[in-house]
Amino acid sequence: MTQSDAVIALTRQLLAFDTINPPGQEAACVRFCARALETAGFTCQVIDHLPERSSLIAVRGATPGLCFSGHLDTVPLGQMAWSCAPFDGEITDDRLYGRGSSDMKGGVAAFIVAAQATTASASVILTCGEETGCDGARWLTENSALPPARAMVVGESTDNQPVAGHKGALWLELTSQGVTAHGATPDLGRNAITAMAPTLARLAGWQPDYAHADMGRATCNLGTLSAGINTNSVPDHCRLTVDLRSVVGVSHEALTAELRALCGAEVSIKPIIDLPPVWTDPSERWFRDACQTVIGMTDHNTLRSSVNYFTDASLLQPAMGVPVMILGPGQVDQPHVTDEYVRIPRLVEAVALYSSLIEASA
Repeated sequence: MTQSDAVIALTRQLLAFDTINPPGQEAACVRFCARALETAGFTCQVIDHLPERSSLIAVRGATPGLCFSGHLDTVPLGQMAWSCAPFDGEITDDRLYGRGSSDMKGGVAAFIVAAQATTASASVILTCGEETGCDGARWLTENSALPPARAMVVGESTDNQPVAGHKGALWLELTSQGVTAHGATPDLGRNAITAMAPTLARLAGWQPDYAHADMGRATCNLGTLSAGINTNSVPDHCRLTVDLRSVVGVSHEALTAELRALCGAEVSIKPIIDLPPVWTDPSERWFRDACQTVIGMTDHNTLRSSVNYFTDASLLQPAMGVPVMILGPGQVDQPHVTDEYVRIPRLVEAVALYSSLIEASA
C-alpha cells in the first residue's frame, strides 16, 4: 500500500469512530491508534480518565525527538442536514468528507502514517476532550505524564501552512440573582434581568485594549444570555457567557479584572475555560528550520503568524517548554462546518512534511 493509500484509509478508519463531544467516547479510537503506532516501534501508554474517555502517550527512541499533538474528539453535527454520511469518509473529486476530517482526524492519520514511514525518535500525544476546553491535555499536564521532546507539531487545520501561534481563550460566566414572584406583582420580587442589564449594556460596547503585532487584537464576544422560567414570573437568575480571546502580552487575570470593573456589584464571575495564547518566535532555530522545510515542500510562500482557534498546545507548550508549530492538512475554514472535508492532496502532502520534520528533528 502506498503512503497515499495508507493515509486515506487511516483517515476513513478514524472517521468511522463516532467521537462527538459530548459525550466524546474516544477510548476505542485511542486504542486503535495505539495499535497502529505500536507497529511502528512506539511504546504506548493509554490513560483512561473516565469510562470511554482516554488519552495516549506514545514514544519511540531514547532521545527526545519531534512530538505530535492531536485530539480525537469532534464537535456535534449541527442542525443542518449533511449531504454525505458524516462517518463514512466519502470521497468526491479530491475531497474526503466526514465529521473530524479536517479537525483533526486527517492530521492525526497523516502523522501516524509519517511515524510508520520513519525510524527516528518521536512521540505522539493524542487527547480526549479538546473541543470542550482541552480536558485530556489538562489531565496530562497536571499529572506530569508528558514525554520529553525537541519540539512539537500540532496537526490542526492550517492547509499545510506553518503557523507560529494562536490566541488564548478565556470564557467567563456572569450571573445575577433575583427573587421570583408573579409577573403581575413584580414589586414583590427582584428581577435578575434588571440586575444584569447595566452590565450587559456596558459590555456590549467594550473591547479589550490589547494588541499583538502578529496576533492582532484581543476580542470580546457576548456568547449566550439566559434568564427566567416563563413570561409571567419575575426571573430569579440571569446568566451571560463571555468569550474573550487573548494575545501574548496580557494576562487573563488582567482581562478578568478589566471586565470585572464593568460589572455591577450584584454580578458574579467565574471562569468556564482558561487557555493561554501560544506563540513561538519565528526566529527560534528549530521553528525557523522547520518553516523553511515546509515552505520548500508546499506552495506556501511564507508562514502564517497566528490563528484564532485554540489548541491543546495552550497547556502542553508551557508544561513541555518546547517550540510549537501548528501545521495540518485541513483548511482553516473547515472545522465545525456542515459537510466538513479535507483535501486529499493536502492529506498526502502532510505525510511527506511530517516525515521530513521527524527526521530533521531527531
